[in-house]
Amino acid sequence: MKDRLILVVEDNPDHLELTVLTLEEQGVAAEIAVARDGAQALDFLFGQGSHAGRDTQRQPSFILLDMKLPKLSGLDVLRNVRANPLTALVPVIMLTSSSEQSDIVACYQSGANSFIRKPVDFGEFTEKLNCLQAYWLGVNEPVAPG
Repeated sequence: MKDRLILVVEDNPDHLELTVLTLEEQGVAAEIAVARDGAQALDFLFGQGSHAGRDTQRQPSFILLDMKLPKLSGLDVLRNVRANPLTALVPVIMLTSSSEQSDIVACYQSGANSFIRKPVDFGEFTEKLNCLQAYWLGVNEPVAPG
């Protein structure tokens, strides 16, 4: 079983499928969990709702978080993640189609570790995801759990 975990938070089914398949095809050494809206993401992270009973001591190695989500925006999810001691240090990578400077600023001000614009080109998207998982799972030194 893979001991690392990635949480992908994406409401667009095509973007979600592309992200998960790309990570799997790259042989990512992590379990991939999926949330399709902001509320599901928080339920997963904090072990509530449909994820009640989940071991919340096992947090993602990183979160790929879309900005534009139903129920609760990506920025709201990010702020909740940063406000809770259980998740405050989990790296959050905003993966979005937005190119608005105000969105970039808001994400970094709210505690995002990275802001990545979703490319339209499949090859470029695959390359960005490969670099992203290589860095966050292979290069970055995470905070030890507990």
